[in-house]
Amino acid sequence: MSTAFAIDFAARDFVEIDFSHHPVAVHASEVTRRFSGQPVLDSLDLTIHSGEFVALLGASGSGKTTLLRILAGLDAPDGGEAWVPEARTVVFQEPRLVQSKTVWKNVVIGLAGKHASRERAGAALAEVGLDHRADAWPATLSGGEAQRAALARALVREPKLLLLDEPFAALDALTRLKMQRLIGELCQAHGPATLLVTHDVEEAILLADRILVLKEGRIAFDRRVRLPHPRRAGGADFDALRDTLLAELGVPQAE
Repeated sequence: MSTAFAIDFAARDFVEIDFSHHPVAVHASEVTRRFSGQPVLDSLDLTIHSGEFVALLGASGSGKTTLLRILAGLDAPDGGEAWVPEARTVVFQEPRLVQSKTVWKNVVIGLAGKHASRERAGAALAEVGLDHRADAWPATLSGGEAQRAALARALVREPKLLLLDEPFAALDALTRLKMQRLIGELCQAHGPATLLVTHDVEEAILLADRILVLKEGRIAFDRRVRLPHPRRAGGADFDALRDTLLAELGVPQAE
């Protein structure tokens, strides 16, 4: 059973959510992907429920981004099957904005009709605190602003599955903390199933309902995070989970 805590803003209290009662948003069964004959994913199984925020950790080259690309439809497995919602979006490490279009047009790029309106783009940009930059050119944005624009572009599509491929890795430490808080709030508000690929153990604990570790092509570790939101780094429970995750990742801890 997969559960996590969500905050009840009216009661200012914490309510435990049982995600096993939510519809399944992602179901991967025996997914295999090989490169040069070597398996990167090896009969991997994965289930993510609607509204659940899952963080995926693993060493470099363990297949985290390969799995994300398969779920995004950007790559195909060599074996097995993956069921995902049609409405899904990806936020990459780089914002990938079109330099010849203003920010608001980047947000609704590829959409048609009323879905591509300035009003719709403005509402999405307001959610990420960037509505005042709607007419700016991408080259004039800071790294954090560009990534917020990319997040607005993902959320304006109202995805049932949000895929995040190390979206904060290129940001400075302070901007990264702000973006972590923002994405946590937005995912809670919009409620998509979310898969975050990251190398940052503390980031995973701060954001996720569930944390997975990918090793030797399979999910080797699967743990619920029983810490109430909003979370802060530190404290006995936080530190214990961090040490457990680091051990799973092969990082020895000082005695």
